[in-house]
Amino acid sequence: MQFSSFHPYVYYATRYPFAKGQSSFPRICYSSSIYLISEGKGILVTNGRTYTAIPGTLVYIPAGQHHEWVADDERPMVHICCYFDWHYVERDDISDWSAPICYQQDQLLEHFVGPAFPYFIPEVSRIVNMRPWIDHFQSFYKSGEYTSEKTFLRSLSTQRNFQAFIDYFLQGMLKEDHIPDPRIGRLLHEMEQNILSGADFPSAYYYEGLQISRGHFFEIFKKTTGYSPVQYMNRFRIGRAMEDLLHTSLSVTDISEKYHFSSVHYFSRLFSKQTGLSPREFRFSEQFKRNY
Repeated sequence: MQFSSFHPYVYYATRYPFAKGQSSFPRICYSSSIYLISEGKGILVTNGRTYTAIPGTLVYIPAGQHHEWVADDERPMVHICCYFDWHYVERDDISDWSAPICYQQDQLLEHFVGPAFPYFIPEVSRIVNMRPWIDHFQSFYKSGEYTSEKTFLRSLSTQRNFQAFIDYFLQGMLKEDHIPDPRIGRLLHEMEQNILSGADFPSAYYYEGLQISRGHFFEIFKKTTGYSPVQYMNRFRIGRAMEDLLHTSLSVTDISEKYHFSSVHYFSRLFSKQTGLSPREFRFSEQFKRNY
């Protein structure tokens, strides 16, 4: 792959809960894929290697690599996943779905297999704190339909958020040490609980508690999460608000107050900046997808 053509493009991203004992069947994805196990457990078999998948397991499967997922019989895993290429590949000649999968090796059309990344990326990694990763994934959830004249503007926002995720992903994966600073992992849990309880502490509260300087705190915080502390807290609150818009009947005003935004206007502006849609547009679009 020439770096001049490096332009990661996501085709499909979603949350996928497996049924008990469900198998993906042995398969080959034409595109590369990344999976975060958010709940439950299962196993991954790929190229003769078998991995146990538990919450916090992050998996990278290059395009064209044979693999199979099998969910646990009692606690089936949940994938938060995306299918993408390191640059766009047109496949509408072979599938109506933009991220096709092949289940028979002898039927694989090699020239449609996506490009390989030129540097080593670990196949399986362990994530200490899943929340930043889930927030990233949620920002670019996408159906597998091809982009059209009706969806290209929304696609711009989706691809922008996906590229921010890939930046975050590569910054971690291309280093020898893939384990984030454990102090920040513990602090993120405290931050999240404070946000949910309505406590509003300044950044100084956290770095003084760690007994480190402000500059060092900001450096290791961004290295671990990809965001500044304020950005992380806002994305966390927006992520929770997205869940409420999808799964509750709370009004936009009620959700704004629940997560302690200074005003519903500020909440809507921040939500639109992060997702490309207003809260009401997001709720309507997701309801429309489920109905049709």
